[in-house]
Amino acid sequence: MSVEPTRAPEAPVLADPPESDPSRSPEVGWHPWTAPLALVAGIVLAAVAALVVDLPAMALGAEVTSEHTPGGLVIADTFVQDVAFVLAAVYCAKLGHRRVRSWQLGLRRPGQGWVYAALMVLGLIVAFIALDALWAELFHPSKEKLLETLGTKESKSLLVLSAALTCVVAPIAEEMLFRGYMFSALRNWRGTLPAALVVGLLFGGIHATSAPAADLVPLAALGFGLCLVYRYTGSLYPGIGAHALNNSIAFASLESWSVGQGAILIACALAGLGAVGLAFRRIGLIAPARGEAGLPRAGA
Repeated sequence: MSVEPTRAPEAPVLADPPESDPSRSPEVGWHPWTAPLALVAGIVLAAVAALVVDLPAMALGAEVTSEHTPGGLVIADTFVQDVAFVLAAVYCAKLGHRRVRSWQLGLRRPGQGWVYAALMVLGLIVAFIALDALWAELFHPSKEKLLETLGTKESKSLLVLSAALTCVVAPIAEEMLFRGYMFSALRNWRGTLPAALVVGLLFGGIHATSAPAADLVPLAALGFGLCLVYRYTGSLYPGIGAHALNNSIAFASLESWSVGQGAILIACALAGLGAVGLAFRRIGLIAPARGEAGLPRAGA
């Protein structure tokens, strides 16, 4: 008498989540409590990753003190922080073995078209510049020291790397965490405006280590506005572009560049964003068309 071998139960095949209205930010089932979890996870993972970078560098002779860290090492630490933010967002989106697609994090075309999105971006940038100028006139914040810590005055290579990090990498990573994940999760709590307010405040607060305290309020307002841009364009791309545009203007101003040099930086930043987007499409991280594969499956 033969005995049939017992088969292990097959894992259930998860269905692709149906894409929501493309004219609004995606409707997702992420729990609101996972929004602060994503932020804490990103910060903790960034701290661990920075140690992985810093300890070997110090062992190889990098001189790190409480008052000074080499610019190249600060750039490396900031880069791994940005990667940590993206990984935290994706990980929290996958909690409960959910299947996640790139459109759920806002990586899709604006539902109401690029012209509408561009007008929203322009309105946000103009409003932020006006608020920032008024705030500076009232409170006279000290000059931001971030670019000095990145070593932009030390060498041309550090200057280029700092510009790429500030104007391309940071906008992608911060928008994916704060708007792509946290805002979408918090909208399931009390709706759009409370979620935008909370995320805006957290966005301002996360810059406390790199910006003067007086600048945190305008940054919180910018974070609030970026949430609304995401909500009413249905795409994270306009917010990433607005973030990159703002950072490019700030970078050029802090470096005392001319208008022409600032315009070149903006063009290079937008081209860099386009190159990253194209690369992500080629390797399958962004779905090339609605309903196709986006982010990798859990465990991939």
